Amino acid sequence: MSELGDVVTSGDAGDRDQLILDHMPLLHHIVGRMAWDMPGKVDREDLLGFGIIGLIAAADSFEPERGHKFSTYAFPRIRGAILDELRRMDFLPRGRREKVRALDRALAALEQELGVPPTPGELADRLGTNEDEVDEILHSARLAGAVSLDDGPSDDLASLLADPKSDDPEDSAEWNEMKLLLVGAIAELPEQERAVIALYYAEELLLRDIGEIIGVSESRVSQIHSRAIYLLNRALKVPAEGRRREAS
Repeated sequence: MSELGDVVTSGDAGDRDQLILDHMPLLHHIVGRMAWDMPGKVDREDLLGFGIIGLIAAADSFEPERGHKFSTYAFPRIRGAILDELRRMDFLPRGRREKVRALDRALAALEQELGVPPTPGELADRLGTNEDEVDEILHSARLAGAVSLDDGPSDDLASLLADPKSDDPEDSAEWNEMKLLLVGAIAELPEQERAVIALYYAEELLLRDIGEIIGVSESRVSQIHSRAIYLLNRALKVPAEGRRREAS
Protein backbone atom coordinates (compact mmCIF):
# COMPACT_ATOMS: atom_id res chain seq x y z
CA MET A 1 0.00 0.00 0.00
CA SER A 2 1.29 3.44 -0.89
CA GLU A 3 2.23 5.84 1.89
CA LEU A 4 0.76 8.79 0.00
CA GLY A 5 -0.97 9.52 3.29
CA ASP A 6 2.30 10.96 4.60
CA VAL A 7 2.86 13.39 1.73
CA VAL A 8 -0.49 14.28 0.18
CA THR A 9 -1.21 18.00 0.25
CA SER A 10 -4.61 19.26 1.36
CA GLY A 11 -6.87 20.44 -1.44
CA ASP A 12 -5.23 18.54 -4.31
CA ALA A 13 -8.10 16.61 -5.92
CA GLY A 14 -5.76 14.32 -7.86
CA ASP A 15 -3.84 13.31 -4.76
CA ARG A 16 -7.09 12.89 -2.85
CA ASP A 17 -8.49 10.51 -5.48
CA GLN A 18 -5.23 8.59 -5.61
CA LEU A 19 -5.25 8.37 -1.82
CA ILE A 20 -8.67 6.71 -1.99
CA LEU A 21 -7.60 4.29 -4.72
CA ASP A 22 -4.38 3.37 -2.94
CA HIS A 23 -6.27 2.51 0.24
CA MET A 24 -9.03 0.39 -1.25
CA PRO A 25 -7.09 -2.67 0.00
CA LEU A 26 -7.41 -1.22 3.51
CA LEU A 27 -11.18 -1.02 3.04
CA HIS A 28 -11.35 -4.65 1.88
CA HIS A 29 -9.08 -5.66 4.76
CA ILE A 30 -11.33 -4.01 7.35
CA VAL A 31 -14.49 -5.56 5.88
CA GLY A 32 -12.78 -8.95 5.81
CA ARG A 33 -11.96 -8.66 9.50
CA MET A 34 -15.45 -7.66 10.62
CA ALA A 35 -17.79 -10.54 11.42
CA TRP A 36 -21.46 -9.86 12.00
CA ASP A 37 -24.02 -11.83 13.95
CA MET A 38 -27.03 -10.54 12.06
CA PRO A 39 -29.73 -11.53 9.58
CA GLY A 40 -28.50 -12.35 6.08
CA LYS A 41 -29.82 -9.11 4.56
CA VAL A 42 -26.37 -7.49 4.85
CA ASP A 43 -23.61 -8.92 2.67
CA ARG A 44 -19.99 -8.07 1.96
CA GLU A 45 -20.85 -5.71 -0.89
CA ASP A 46 -23.12 -3.74 1.45
CA LEU A 47 -20.31 -3.42 3.97
CA LEU A 48 -17.89 -2.28 1.27
CA GLY A 49 -20.40 0.34 0.16
CA PHE A 50 -20.79 1.60 3.71
CA GLY A 51 -17.03 1.63 4.24
CA ILE A 52 -16.20 3.61 1.11
CA ILE A 53 -18.19 6.49 2.59
CA GLY A 54 -15.78 6.52 5.53
CA LEU A 55 -12.74 6.22 3.27
CA ILE A 56 -13.83 9.18 1.15
CA ALA A 57 -14.60 11.25 4.26
CA ALA A 58 -11.18 10.40 5.67
CA ALA A 59 -9.47 11.48 2.44
CA ASP A 60 -11.42 14.74 2.43
CA SER A 61 -10.55 15.62 6.04
CA PHE A 62 -7.01 14.21 6.32
CA GLU A 63 -4.37 16.68 7.52
CA PRO A 64 -0.92 15.19 6.89
CA GLU A 65 0.79 17.93 8.86
CA ARG A 66 -0.59 16.35 12.06
CA GLY A 67 1.94 13.54 11.63
CA HIS A 68 -0.35 10.51 11.27
CA LYS A 69 -0.19 7.91 8.53
CA PHE A 70 -3.33 7.99 6.41
CA SER A 71 -4.03 4.32 7.08
CA THR A 72 -4.02 5.01 10.84
CA TYR A 73 -6.32 7.99 10.37
CA ALA A 74 -8.70 6.20 8.01
CA PHE A 75 -9.04 2.90 9.91
CA PRO A 76 -11.53 4.02 12.60
CA ARG A 77 -13.41 6.23 10.12
CA ILE A 78 -14.00 3.39 7.69
CA ARG A 79 -15.07 1.07 10.47
CA GLY A 80 -17.19 3.82 12.02
CA ALA A 81 -19.00 4.48 8.73
CA ILE A 82 -19.90 0.78 8.47
CA LEU A 83 -21.15 0.72 12.05
CA ASP A 84 -23.17 3.91 11.53
CA GLU A 85 -25.02 2.40 8.58
CA LEU A 86 -25.68 -0.85 10.41
CA ARG A 87 -27.04 1.07 13.39
CA ARG A 88 -29.37 3.01 11.12
CA MET A 89 -30.66 -0.29 9.76
CA ASP A 90 -31.62 -1.30 13.32
CA PHE A 91 -30.92 -4.93 12.49
CA LEU A 92 -31.02 -6.36 16.01
CA PRO A 93 -34.02 -8.57 16.82
CA ARG A 94 -36.36 -7.08 19.42
CA GLY A 95 -35.38 -9.56 22.12
CA ARG A 96 -31.69 -8.83 21.75
CA ARG A 97 -32.27 -5.07 21.66
CA GLU A 98 -34.18 -5.34 24.94
CA LYS A 99 -31.19 -7.18 26.45
CA VAL A 100 -28.86 -4.41 25.24
CA ARG A 101 -31.06 -1.80 26.89
CA ALA A 102 -31.13 -3.77 30.14
CA LEU A 103 -27.33 -4.06 30.06
CA ASP A 104 -26.99 -0.35 29.37
CA ARG A 105 -29.22 0.47 32.35
CA ALA A 106 -27.26 -1.92 34.59
CA LEU A 107 -23.97 -0.40 33.44
CA ALA A 108 -25.15 3.14 34.21
CA ALA A 109 -26.51 2.15 37.64
CA LEU A 110 -23.40 0.20 38.66
CA GLU A 111 -21.04 2.91 37.47
CA GLN A 112 -22.94 5.41 39.62
CA GLU A 113 -22.85 3.09 42.63
CA LEU A 114 -19.22 1.98 42.26
CA GLY A 115 -17.70 5.16 40.88
CA VAL A 116 -15.98 3.15 38.13
CA PRO A 117 -17.23 1.07 35.17
CA PRO A 118 -18.30 -2.40 36.37
CA THR A 119 -16.57 -5.62 35.40
CA PRO A 120 -18.39 -8.14 33.16
CA GLY A 121 -18.82 -10.30 36.27
CA GLU A 122 -20.52 -7.46 38.15
CA LEU A 123 -22.78 -6.84 35.17
CA ALA A 124 -23.69 -10.54 35.08
CA ASP A 125 -24.55 -10.54 38.80
CA ARG A 126 -26.75 -7.45 38.43
CA LEU A 127 -28.58 -8.95 35.45
CA GLY A 128 -28.93 -12.38 37.05
CA THR A 129 -27.11 -14.13 34.22
CA ASN A 130 -23.64 -15.46 33.41
CA GLU A 131 -20.60 -13.85 31.80
CA ASP A 132 -21.05 -15.71 28.51
CA GLU A 133 -24.45 -14.07 28.14
CA VAL A 134 -22.91 -10.69 29.02
CA ASP A 135 -20.28 -11.24 26.30
CA GLU A 136 -23.03 -11.86 23.75
CA ILE A 137 -24.92 -8.74 24.80
CA LEU A 138 -21.74 -6.63 24.85
CA HIS A 139 -21.11 -7.70 21.28
CA SER A 140 -24.67 -6.80 20.28
CA ALA A 141 -24.35 -3.50 22.11
CA ARG A 142 -21.24 -2.53 20.17
CA LEU A 143 -22.99 -3.25 16.90
CA ALA A 144 -26.14 -1.42 18.00
CA GLY A 145 -24.18 1.62 19.13
CA ALA A 146 -25.09 1.68 22.82
CA VAL A 147 -23.08 4.79 23.57
CA SER A 148 -22.23 4.19 27.20
CA LEU A 149 -20.72 0.80 26.40
CA ASP A 150 -18.14 2.34 24.08
CA ASP A 151 -17.65 5.56 26.02
CA GLY A 152 -13.98 5.25 26.93
CA PRO A 153 -11.59 8.08 27.82
CA SER A 154 -10.37 8.34 24.26
CA ASP A 155 -12.10 8.04 20.89
CA ASP A 156 -8.70 7.02 19.51
CA LEU A 157 -8.55 3.56 21.10
CA ALA A 158 -8.93 1.83 17.72
CA SER A 159 -6.21 4.04 16.25
CA LEU A 160 -3.88 3.33 19.15
CA LEU A 161 -4.45 -0.40 18.84
CA ALA A 162 -4.03 -0.33 15.06
CA ASP A 163 -0.84 1.77 15.20
CA PRO A 164 0.56 2.04 18.75
CA LYS A 165 3.69 3.80 17.46
CA SER A 166 1.68 6.75 16.15
CA ASP A 167 2.25 10.15 17.71
CA ASP A 168 -0.14 13.00 18.37
CA PRO A 169 1.88 16.21 17.89
CA GLU A 170 -0.86 18.39 19.39
CA ASP A 171 -0.86 16.73 22.79
CA SER A 172 2.01 14.27 22.83
CA ALA A 173 2.26 14.03 26.64
CA GLU A 174 -1.34 12.87 27.06
CA TRP A 175 -1.09 10.67 23.95
CA ASN A 176 2.06 8.98 25.24
CA GLU A 177 0.50 8.50 28.67
CA MET A 178 -2.51 6.87 27.02
CA LYS A 179 -0.23 4.51 25.10
CA LEU A 180 1.56 3.50 28.30
CA LEU A 181 -1.77 2.89 30.02
CA LEU A 182 -2.92 0.84 27.03
CA VAL A 183 0.18 -1.36 27.13
CA GLY A 184 -0.44 -2.01 30.82
CA ALA A 185 -4.14 -2.65 30.25
CA ILE A 186 -3.44 -5.17 27.49
CA ALA A 187 -0.95 -6.96 29.75
CA GLU A 188 -3.67 -7.29 32.41
CA LEU A 189 -6.24 -8.80 30.04
CA PRO A 190 -7.14 -12.48 30.50
CA GLU A 191 -5.07 -14.73 28.25
CA GLN A 192 -7.76 -15.33 25.63
CA GLU A 193 -8.68 -11.63 25.32
CA ARG A 194 -5.00 -10.67 25.15
CA ALA A 195 -4.43 -13.21 22.37
CA VAL A 196 -7.36 -11.89 20.32
CA ILE A 197 -6.15 -8.29 20.62
CA ALA A 198 -2.61 -9.29 19.62
CA LEU A 199 -3.70 -11.44 16.69
CA TYR A 200 -6.30 -8.94 15.46
CA TYR A 201 -4.32 -5.70 15.73
CA ALA A 202 -0.65 -6.74 15.67
CA GLU A 203 -0.85 -9.73 13.31
CA GLU A 204 -3.92 -8.35 11.44
CA LEU A 205 -5.49 -11.80 11.11
CA LEU A 206 -9.07 -12.42 10.07
CA LEU A 207 -11.49 -13.45 12.80
CA ARG A 208 -11.92 -16.93 11.32
CA ASP A 209 -8.12 -17.41 11.37
CA ILE A 210 -7.94 -16.24 14.99
CA GLY A 211 -10.69 -18.73 15.82
CA GLU A 212 -8.68 -21.57 14.32
CA ILE A 213 -5.63 -20.57 16.36
CA ILE A 214 -7.35 -20.30 19.74
CA GLY A 215 -9.86 -23.08 19.07
CA VAL A 216 -13.21 -21.23 19.07
CA SER A 217 -15.77 -20.21 16.46
CA GLU A 218 -15.55 -16.99 14.45
CA SER A 219 -18.62 -15.59 16.23
CA ARG A 220 -17.02 -16.36 19.60
CA VAL A 221 -13.86 -14.51 18.55
CA SER A 222 -16.04 -11.51 17.76
CA GLN A 223 -17.58 -11.70 21.24
CA ILE A 224 -14.16 -12.02 22.88
CA HIS A 225 -12.99 -9.00 20.89
CA SER A 226 -15.99 -6.97 22.14
CA ARG A 227 -15.25 -7.99 25.73
CA ALA A 228 -11.58 -7.08 25.31
CA ILE A 229 -12.44 -3.64 23.96
CA TYR A 230 -14.86 -3.10 26.84
CA LEU A 231 -12.18 -4.13 29.36
CA LEU A 232 -9.58 -1.87 27.73
CA ASN A 233 -11.96 1.08 27.73
CA ARG A 234 -12.74 0.34 31.36
CA ALA A 235 -9.06 0.14 32.30
CA LEU A 236 -8.30 3.43 30.55
CA LYS A 237 -11.36 5.17 31.95
CA VAL A 238 -10.65 4.33 35.59
CA PRO A 239 -7.29 6.23 35.67
CA ALA A 240 -8.85 9.10 33.73
CA GLU A 241 -11.66 9.44 36.26
CA GLY A 242 -9.12 9.24 39.09
CA ARG A 243 -7.20 12.14 37.59
CA ARG A 244 -10.44 14.17 37.31
CA ARG A 245 -11.24 13.51 40.98
CA GLU A 246 -7.74 14.62 42.00
CA ALA A 247 -8.09 17.81 39.98
CA SER A 248 -11.50 18.67 41.48
